[in-house]
Amino acid sequence: MIRAFLAIELSQNLRADLATLQQELKRTIEPEIQRGMHISWVRPASLHLTLKFLGDMDEQMIDPLRDALESVIGNQAIVNVPLERLGVFPRPHNPRVLWVGPSEDWERGIEAKRVVEIHGVVEQACEGLGFLREAKSFSPHLTLARIKLGERQVGVALAKRGILDRSLSLSGLAMESAALMKSELKPTGSVYTKLWDVRLQG
Repeated sequence: MIRAFLAIELSQNLRADLATLQQELKRTIEPEIQRGMHISWVRPASLHLTLKFLGDMDEQMIDPLRDALESVIGNQAIVNVPLERLGVFPRPHNPRVLWVGPSEDWERGIEAKRVVEIHGVVEQACEGLGFLREAKSFSPHLTLARIKLGERQVGVALAKRGILDRSLSLSGLAMESAALMKSELKPTGSVYTKLWDVRLQG
């Protein structure tokens, strides 16, 4: 058994942009950090867009899953997701996740519908192989940090520093291929290994 997920990998340029953004955010927020507050920043090398979390899967499913995905996303066109704003889940006054993602206008447009369609056929292919369908709707956001302690105080700090009001200028996220990633939990954190990827049509 392996612990695995399907992901969209990031370009080196985008990883570099996000690493710079994280450093800027740390410098902005740090003066507000007090005892009882803890923010865990995602390492730039580990940043990715999760298409589907698979959990523990039999290694014999690795090849059938690739075949199933090739048949459903091999004819899908590449989509570029603009990364234009910062946001939090679940609520600004009680944040647990700090993310970067597209604007609300983009999320109402045609390209966003195509992203949802790609995610839908991936879910369908996985369901056909016995994986459970994800209940919540898919939204292309990248997690920059997780708030481990002091959510309310961090929410106040984000508001005070105007973090969520910033407009961004980053390299876009190109959804060019879907990769099967193996996740191993180490003392230093999760280590991801790519087992294969399936390219979109282009």
